[in-house]
Amino acid sequence: MKFNALIGSSILAMAVATPAMAQSGDTDAFGGEIVVTAQRQSERLQDVPIAVSAFSAESLEAQQIENPSDLQLTLPNVTFTKTNFTSSSFTIRGIGDLCVGVSCDSATAIHQNESPLIGTRLFETEFFDLERIEVLRGPQGTLFGRNATSGVVNVVTAKPDLSAFGAAGDFEYGNYNSIKVKGMVNLPIGDTLGVRVAGFYLNRDGYTKNLFDNSRIDDRDMYAVRGSIRWQPTPDTTLDLLGYYFREEDNRLRIQKQYCQRDPTGVLGCLNNRRDPGVTNANSTFVGVLTSREFLAIRSIPTAFGLGSLYGPDALSTFQSNPDPRIVNTDYTPNYFSDELQIQGRLEHSFGAINVSLAGVYQEASVDSSQDYNLSIQDRSFFAPALNTLAAAAAGGIPGLPAAYFAPIAAALIPGGPNGPLCTSLAEETGLGSYGGFSTCTATPQDFDRSNQDSSSWSGELIISSDLDGPFNFLVGGIYGKSHLTENSYYVNSFGIDYLTGILGTFTALGNPPAAGGPLAPSFLATPFFRNNTDDLRVRSYGLFGEGYFEFNDTLKLTAGLRYTNDRKAVRARSTLANFLTPFGQTGSAFDSPFVGTFDADPGTAGNQLFQERRVGFDEVTGRAVLDWKITPDNLLYASYSRGYKSGGINPPLQPVFEVDESFVPEIVNAFEIGSKNRFGALQINVTGFYYKYKDLQLSRIVARTSVNDNVDADIWGLEAEAVITPTPDFVVNLGASYLNTKVSSDKFLGNPRDPSGGRSDTVIIKDITNGSNCAVVPTTAGNAVGVQTYVAAVNSDPALQLQPPTSFGPNSGINSPGAFGICSVLAATAANPPAPLRALFGVPTGPLPFIVENAGVPVNIRGNKLPQAPNVKFNAGVQYTHHFANDMSLTPRLDITYTGDSYGNIFNGRINKINGYAQANAQIQLNGVDKKWYVKAFVSNIFDSQPVTGLYVTDQSSGLFTNVFTLDPRRYGIAAGFRF
Repeated sequence: MKFNALIGSSILAMAVATPAMAQSGDTDAFGGEIVVTAQRQSERLQDVPIAVSAFSAESLEAQQIENPSDLQLTLPNVTFTKTNFTSSSFTIRGIGDLCVGVSCDSATAIHQNESPLIGTRLFETEFFDLERIEVLRGPQGTLFGRNATSGVVNVVTAKPDLSAFGAAGDFEYGNYNSIKVKGMVNLPIGDTLGVRVAGFYLNRDGYTKNLFDNSRIDDRDMYAVRGSIRWQPTPDTTLDLLGYYFREEDNRLRIQKQYCQRDPTGVLGCLNNRRDPGVTNANSTFVGVLTSREFLAIRSIPTAFGLGSLYGPDALSTFQSNPDPRIVNTDYTPNYFSDELQIQGRLEHSFGAINVSLAGVYQEASVDSSQDYNLSIQDRSFFAPALNTLAAAAAGGIPGLPAAYFAPIAAALIPGGPNGPLCTSLAEETGLGSYGGFSTCTATPQDFDRSNQDSSSWSGELIISSDLDGPFNFLVGGIYGKSHLTENSYYVNSFGIDYLTGILGTFTALGNPPAAGGPLAPSFLATPFFRNNTDDLRVRSYGLFGEGYFEFNDTLKLTAGLRYTNDRKAVRARSTLANFLTPFGQTGSAFDSPFVGTFDADPGTAGNQLFQERRVGFDEVTGRAVLDWKITPDNLLYASYSRGYKSGGINPPLQPVFEVDESFVPEIVNAFEIGSKNRFGALQINVTGFYYKYKDLQLSRIVARTSVNDNVDADIWGLEAEAVITPTPDFVVNLGASYLNTKVSSDKFLGNPRDPSGGRSDTVIIKDITNGSNCAVVPTTAGNAVGVQTYVAAVNSDPALQLQPPTSFGPNSGINSPGAFGICSVLAATAANPPAPLRALFGVPTGPLPFIVENAGVPVNIRGNKLPQAPNVKFNAGVQYTHHFANDMSLTPRLDITYTGDSYGNIFNGRINKINGYAQANAQIQLNGVDKKWYVKAFVSNIFDSQPVTGLYVTDQSSGLFTNVFTLDPRRYGIAAGFRF
């Protein structure tokens, strides 16, 4: 049996997930051939021993799959959600992009025309002029140039047709004043050359109403254009070239909605029992604690400069949230920019029985997003006393405080006086912010973030395969690629940060002791905003792979493959927030400050460095083996083993007080799968069972406003079934179902940010007023709740602190222990070396007191917990019927419905992290002209206007532990028309 290798033609498309199968033969209901090249060789779909699903252009339109998010509605064990930092996670069989960071590789490899894409914005755009989309479930590597532990999504664009001129156009109008236009022109030039140009444009109003100014936000304004050239000088040679550009500029919301069970104490910010439509307690944030009167008193700064009290109402206490996920109240208009350039080429030539393919891709991508990270409005009246004090000091009205030290703060932040506009630093690269003239001035205090990235990459791949007549054939290949990220930053800006960096910097400069030269020049603390910045990331990767195919006879075949991968990564990064004095009037960059020598981006290395620089390298041998048995021409059994690999990476630098591993190791999966593909007349049914043994699965958590990654082991198993029923060629029913079970399989102890007590009642949760983090004070003898509370109260009552004793979080808080404001390092040091009064209080004449401080909270074992973004069940069904008129026109109504089961958005599981199951239904009716030269249709998606959560993200303790959620699009409906010739 010949393999008829078609190296370079991508995985094709009509798997059982599509709605389109004819009653007999190898065509679907739309007329497309069911030919699959999932193993880089042309085979009938039902002959391929791989779990592969795919969609032709016609089936994408029929099922209203307009963007990557829609793919999850019809694929078993597949989910999609946006994530916190301008990215997304396409999860297959419970494995998605749980690793967050610039040095993370994607678990699901994204390819276009078989070439891997790095940092692509492809999942933000709309689908247009495609030949097909394919999804392979399970580890890949011996056939595809980029490793993937969960699977591959390959987008195959339509190529020029050399046989005839063609054109197509589509126009759609829907609610939200949505206008979408798509077009294509195909032009053959002679017999061997063809050109194809296609594009789309989308403009719509926002899905979300902003009560602040009665505007609509979360709109879209985007376009893309693609040009393709195909040259076939001989029947054995094909050259394809492609150029693509995408651009979006609008006010897309990166975060759809926030939820918080508001903490009245301010120690946590948000409680651990419910996701209420509330806002965090601002006293829990690093801005709240560092601008509090209590913290200033500890620093011997007049408390009149405090923006508030830790024990009083906060600037968000008067804010009322709306429970509707599509209604927000924010005084900051989000902005979003993204673009991407791709240039691809592929040359294929057949030397008789040997086929050669050479492919390459160059890519540039950027994204820049900013929005109100609290989705709220602060009440400036709470700041009035402090702002009046600042104005008085700036005017020389406070004895002992030189006006020259305070006038620059007032000029930068309250240029019109304490009742005028308030100025907040822009998220900008100099690090000077408002004190360098880079600010925005508004009537309300601002708090917003910014996430931006610029990167480029290229790769080249060579594949040689055989098409021999004998029982043995082979495929060998190699890939080499590089990527270069030149900018990746996450900023947090707020008026409060500008204020505290000015006040703290000024009093630091004033308080410089005479022995060190006395008062310094009037200065602020740079940077006056949080910035975690990766200045440079370089990744180099190469792989060698190959497979051999041996046919024992016409029904039994063995496939065996190996891959060697080598990855190298080098990164330069730093994290800054109020780290070093910078004189007012500094120009250029904050890092030109004469005091920058006190800043150390890399405390683990001797001396002071402006950047932390790290290098890591990984290599691994992986492979697969498959045995498939063709029982009959329409019945196939197969069993496979594959070993997948995803390289490790480097955690970003943190503030020195926080300690995490500098890097994380690669993840390895050993995957076992059995499957059966069958056709019984009008019924086609495929079933698959799988078991994954994961080692060192990469998992992200937030520490100090930064995503860091750990490794855990996990077991995953599940079942998938897909069926297509075609009683007649015009009546098609497709069904799908899947079950998934995931769990952490080894001991792993982590502190749960939502509950630093670890669920214990004999601890005290502390909000550290020097940095906004939480720690837990724990007795060395379990159960000594009275003792630990007495200890915290005693330390807090010290005249140098004057902080209050522990207090309860209240009923239904989900927290068993009390909490208090404090200083974690003081509590730890005092327990280790207690003064005499405390020794007497606890009857400990020598040695430490029986209390310890857990800086990351009491570790809890997550063994047995479910993995995030892994719904336990999924079901989908679709039905369509085509009625043919006597004049060869036709009418096709279609209905699709899907149900996605319960899952968790966080590895700690629990009710507060649960994502409830949800259903979605779509419908349309389409009238086709003669020979389908034109059509008109009416459609509705998300018929019941459900607003389910698809993913969630718990923010840092120093930001108040609120939960960002991501949802499906609301109900959309409209009409469309198009032509084809």
